[in-house]
Amino acid sequence: MLFINKWLPIVFGCHQNKNRSFHYHNHYFPLCARCTGELIGLFLGIVLYFYFQFPYFVYILGIIPLVIDGGLQLLTSYQSNNIKRVITGSIFGISLITLFIKSCVFVYLLGKNSSF
Repeated sequence: MLFINKWLPIVFGCHQNKNRSFHYHNHYFPLCARCTGELIGLFLGIVLYFYFQFPYFVYILGIIPLVIDGGLQLLTSYQSNNIKRVITGSIFGISLITLFIKSCVFVYLLGKNSSF
């Protein structure tokens, strides 16, 4: 467990602000709510990829809620809550991993079908 607590925040670039993290019995998660949502979204996106396929623009639109929520919070006095953070993070994670998988498959098929 110590390995996860040390490396997850580094991989995600998480600030680990305790006011923005989930906790259970006074133990805080190693990631903030938004990064927790991204992690959930990454795993969920891998599973959903095999069941649902949408055009690229749908996934690009899925990145926008996190940018708006995080950007407004950074640039204004607006303060999001953990529920919004985890939802926007999850949508972002699903979109990000799906775009990555779709891009990898596209490049693989492009190379497989090339005449080189």
